[in-house]
Formats: sequence, C-alpha cells, structure tokens
Amino acid sequence: MTMNQHRTGLRRSIDAVLVAAVLALVVAPAAPAMATTATAQNTTAQSSTARGTLLSVTPLAVLDRAEVVAALGTLGIDPGTVRYGVTAHRLTYATVDPQGRPTTATGLLVLPVGGPRRLDLVSDTHGTVAHRDSAPSGAPGDNRLTPYLHAAAGRAVAAPDYLGLGGGPGPHPYMDTRSAVTASVDMIKAARTAADRLGRPVSRDVYATGFSQGGQVAMALGRELSRGRDGLTLRALAPMAGPYDLAGSELPGITDGRVAPATAVFYLSYYLTAQNRLRPLYRNPAEVFRGAYAQTVPALFDGEHLEQDIAAGLPGTPEELLTPEWLANIRHPHGPLAAAVAATDGSCDWRPAVPVRLYAGAADTDVPIANARACAADLARHGVRARVVDQGPAADHSGTAIRSAPEVVRWFDELARS
Repeated sequence: MTMNQHRTGLRRSIDAVLVAAVLALVVAPAAPAMATTATAQNTTAQSSTARGTLLSVTPLAVLDRAEVVAALGTLGIDPGTVRYGVTAHRLTYATVDPQGRPTTATGLLVLPVGGPRRLDLVSDTHGTVAHRDSAPSGAPGDNRLTPYLHAAAGRAVAAPDYLGLGGGPGPHPYMDTRSAVTASVDMIKAARTAADRLGRPVSRDVYATGFSQGGQVAMALGRELSRGRDGLTLRALAPMAGPYDLAGSELPGITDGRVAPATAVFYLSYYLTAQNRLRPLYRNPAEVFRGAYAQTVPALFDGEHLEQDIAAGLPGTPEELLTPEWLANIRHPHGPLAAAVAATDGSCDWRPAVPVRLYAGAADTDVPIANARACAADLARHGVRARVVDQGPAADHSGTAIRSAPEVVRWFDELARS
C-alpha cells in the first residue's frame, strides 16, 4: 500500500491510489552523462541468462537535497535524515516467474549524490499496486518516496517492482511470496552491478524494509538472504504494516470488520484473481463473484487499470462481492484457498540472526496490528524477541508508514555505526 490516502474525496483506503498532486512531483531531467547499458527489453530473458543479470539501466531522475525534502513533504514525511541529493534509475534484469521459467522484471535503483565511498544497500519492497506504472520505477509517485528517503541518508536502495509491474511482462502474481522473493533477490544482484557501473560500488550488507505487502515480502526476503546462498549479508529487518498472517489476522479482520469494507473488497478481488492464475481456486468466476462482478472483476486486474478506477468498479462490501459459498470460504478457508493462504503465510516462521523491528499502527484498518503481533509471536517461538513498534491510536495504514519510515532510517544509522 502506498502512503497516500483520502485524495479522491472518497474513503478508499486502498494501496497506491496515486493522485495528481503526487504524480506531478517535479524532478529534474536525468543527467545525460548517465549512459544506459545495452538494452534487452524483450519480454523474456534468454534461458542462458543467469538470474539477477542486469539487462539495462535507464536514468529517471536527479533531485538535489532540497528537492528530496520537498518530495517527502507532499506526504509529511520527516526529512530530518536527508543529507544528500539522489539519482534514480530503472533497472531491467533477468529473473524467473512463479513456475521457475526465465523472464524479466524491473525495479528502481536510487543512489545518493555523495556519501560513503562504498554504500550499504537497503531493499525497500513496496505495497499493493495494481496499475503497472504505480510501481517504484513507473510514474513518479508515493512508491519512490521511501527509496528517496533511504538514499538521501547515504545508502543505495533497491526497490523491486515485482513481476508483472513496472516494465515486467505478464500479470502481477499478487501475494505470491516465492516469486516476490526471487524478484527481490535478483533486483539486489542487478542493483549491485548497476551501482558499480555508475561509480557507486555497493557492499554486501543488506538492510531490509518494506510497507504493507512489501512488509511481508521483506520478512520472507530476510529468510532467503539469511541462508547465505547469494553472497549477501542481512544486517537488519524493519518491515512496516505487513500482512504476515492471512489465516489468523487479515482474513478474520476482513470478516469481523477490523479491515475497512472497501479495502477488504479490493484485496479480496485482487488476491483471488491473481491466485487463481497460479493455482486453480475456481473454474468459473461466477462461483466466487456475485452477478455482473463475475465478468467485470477479473478484467480489472490486468495491470492497465488505475487503482481508483478499479475501486470504482467494485462494490462496497465483501457481502456484495462474493457468493455465499465463497464468503464462507473466506471466513473458514478450505481446499485450494487454504493451500494458497498457507503458501502466503509463514514469512515470520524462522529464526533471524539479525535485529528485527516490526512497525505497525493501532488504527490501521487495512492491515490490522494483529498481523505484527502474530509475526512477533512466530519469531518468539524461535527464540527471537522482535519489538513491535506501535505508532499509536492515531496511526492508520498510511500514517504508520509516514511515521515509521524516518524511524527506520535512524535505526539503520544506529546499526551501521555499531
């Protein structure tokens, strides 16, 4: 989810409703001296291309320190850690799809203008978006702000678009944890190559953070990096407002009212449509969606519809969206849906050997704070004490990220000095 809300005049607390004020962020034209690599923007990588191979670099923006501060100010993000200007680049790189077949993906690399000779790297994984240009390397908007914040503090930032978003081919496999992790690992590899070519070499230390969907991805990415297979060293985990616990927190929150109805409808529509592409949940959308929604809902999640247009095409409550059978299935998942939920969950069910902080908000009606508490409980069962940083009763979903992101930067600064 992005941090921007209530800008359409409707209560649409949905990830990434990008409005004109944010889409119109003024950025300086890319410096012509930043030449791109030879581009290979075909829809799939050659089968012989290794995962994480950098295929192209496209300059997107150059912001001086004052422009970074101004961009952060559009959402009221504390600019106290901004020390440098930044440069932003779209990377295209080789990765694999959910079936393990070669494909390509894109992501945003942000580098500080100045700072240490060798940069540590932040992996910043974004929240739910449905339009491909709402991803970090797409149109300027909310999903560039936390990468700018971290880079302006003196670190390189790799912000993957995930599969099927940005310039990647095909539909986005929403909430498919495994492919989100492979795309994120491969983005880090490509970012290290690109940074080196741009004269800003990057260390093997990775600080992982992310918001909403990206919070869940960050925890799963941390587990993958902790296995040491990619030559990278995980230093810390600081996810924000992640849906770590669909079975025990998020889906119950949808059915008992802790998740706002309009948000619940968006999430359910997106999740069921995307998961059905990966593993058959149903044969006919009419089994799941009521009336005309059986024809209209699947077509909305093609990567080409803006989030606000999708919201306008959905009903106001889950009861209006789902058939009675599938409403009961959401309340008590069984069969293929239970298997899909189990494949999504479990991102906190491991033992990190690095510090972990879980940022959340008591007033979050998109991803209830119960998700963070469940994650902390999973970690505790492995002997890891993770602090849940509750941003308080005034912090809704967006507010949690706005308050938390600068705190994460300061915490990473403390850890880097230790």
